[in-house]
Amino acid sequence: MKYFFGFVLIAVFLIRCTGSANVATGREDKTPALDYPTQVPGSEVAVIIPGAERMQVYLPFLKGKSVAVFANQTSTVKNSHLADTLIKSGIRIVKIFGPEHGFRGVADAGEQVTDTRDKKTGIPVISLYGDHKKPTAEDLKDVDIIVFDIQDVGVRFYTFISSLQYVLEAALENHKPLLILDRPNPNGFYVDGPVLDMKFKSFIGMQPVPVVYGMTIGEYALMLAGEKWLSPRANAINAYNLSTKPTADTPFHIQVIKCAGYDHNSKYILPVNPSPNLKSMQAIYLYPSTCFFEGTVLSEGRGTDAPFQIFGHPTLPRNLYAFTPKPNLGAKSSKCFYQKCYGWNLSGTNEAVLKKTGNAIQLNFLLDAYKLFPGKDSFFLKNNFINKLAGNDLLQQQVKQGKTATEIKESWEPALGNFKITRKKYLLYKDF
Repeated sequence: MKYFFGFVLIAVFLIRCTGSANVATGREDKTPALDYPTQVPGSEVAVIIPGAERMQVYLPFLKGKSVAVFANQTSTVKNSHLADTLIKSGIRIVKIFGPEHGFRGVADAGEQVTDTRDKKTGIPVISLYGDHKKPTAEDLKDVDIIVFDIQDVGVRFYTFISSLQYVLEAALENHKPLLILDRPNPNGFYVDGPVLDMKFKSFIGMQPVPVVYGMTIGEYALMLAGEKWLSPRANAINAYNLSTKPTADTPFHIQVIKCAGYDHNSKYILPVNPSPNLKSMQAIYLYPSTCFFEGTVLSEGRGTDAPFQIFGHPTLPRNLYAFTPKPNLGAKSSKCFYQKCYGWNLSGTNEAVLKKTGNAIQLNFLLDAYKLFPGKDSFFLKNNFINKLAGNDLLQQQVKQGKTATEIKESWEPALGNFKITRKKYLLYKDF
């Protein structure tokens, strides 16, 4: 019963390959058949279809409405941007909300992105980053429904899930329905890392989840609502005006349009880079492990062709891999620019990189760099950004104390085990 009432906040339209599942009852309702196969003819390999491409299912909910879209360059329907596709389909988009890196996805990490108008469509674009992270009542006054469509990478300190929380809160607080077009998680085939201690809550970690949480955007939204991890006002929204079987003519608060052909064993290849410094699938696979270098004085490869695949520093031994970071698109300023650095290059084929990571966060990258770094006291940045990335101040202490990767990971296990139990309640797809 506890789990049932956890879901009473949300009416979810869960689109399976051949139907929709009702979370509260477990029943299935028939939905329109797909207009293309979910499996390659003559093959056992499933074709993964993101929620945004299942237009025959969700367009009826948008017809005749004033729509706000939260999107960036990854929000595509095949080769067309979601916004352009919706407009061609007769949908009226009144505004666009953009996340970190901007609506077109070219801003630096942390760079201030101002409100503007989209050059192609003329639609107002409101940046939900910096000081304005959450849509206001004024932002939403002319909006009937919000569509959320972002390709996430399944890592806690990647800020799109923080934006998701703020959009979800704003939708509930202002009684606006939220339609989430789900996308596969490219790191959705494992769970690992320290669970965030809420004393270290920030925009790069807002909830007690591990670094790699193994959920899609849609699943994560269910967990936010079901666990009551939202604002007090949003959590207080009760079951009024909700429907367990929403249609185009019935009210709802949140619906997730599921992917077809996806499960948590899938190795989904992203068709569009999710941000300027995740330039390849290898970087996406390595990111949960190598992003910890953002909390150190070492270059994490920004300003090179392979950020998060290479890392190093000018003072490390010169027999290591050499590279020189320089300003480029998405990395206009960063550490060690124009300095020759020595370190490691983890690049390779997708398969080779997956073998290196082993479906887990690899701490030896960080530990080996610390061991070879000559100035131990200056290895971590003085602002303690490593604590925000880790979600605790323990990892920094453990590295300095010479703990092994095994010892550090053992300290994660109690909280990680509890999270895995919580996670299971909200999965929409077969687990690994």
